[in-house]
Amino acid sequence: MKVLIVEDGHEYIETMSRYLGEGIHLERAGDGIQALEMLGNEHWDVVFMDMRFDRAQRLLGEDPDLLDRFAGDSERLRRFLERHQGTYIAHAIRNSGHSIPILFSYDFGRESARWAHLRERLTSVAYVHDTAGPADVRTALKELYSE
Repeated sequence: MKVLIVEDGHEYIETMSRYLGEGIHLERAGDGIQALEMLGNEHWDVVFMDMRFDRAQRLLGEDPDLLDRFAGDSERLRRFLERHQGTYIAHAIRNSGHSIPILFSYDFGRESARWAHLRERLTSVAYVHDTAGPADVRTALKELYSE
């Protein structure tokens, strides 16, 4: 199974490389722009997506309409985008024609309405709690891959 990890740090790629074991090939994209490039250039089986990108240099969604939403306050806009970057990247993946399954690392347990909305709009998505262990991540990846 070939998994594209989209994260602004290196925690997931390092941990998953160490603990997920054989049969899973992992590569990392540091932001949404790089993820879209990599998806366009190679075949991937699953995307593993971090939700927060507070260290990324480039963020998706930085358009004038969103800036208006925050009354021109670019700092508030940046904080919002950092917290929700994973969903912007996932929507960009779908909008570019990729139907690849996406596994989010996030706790949607207290945000059931948000999760239901994302599942409906994105299809073929799942999540693991951001404190999930390697066995849980491996199981979730395999389940998405077999859909």
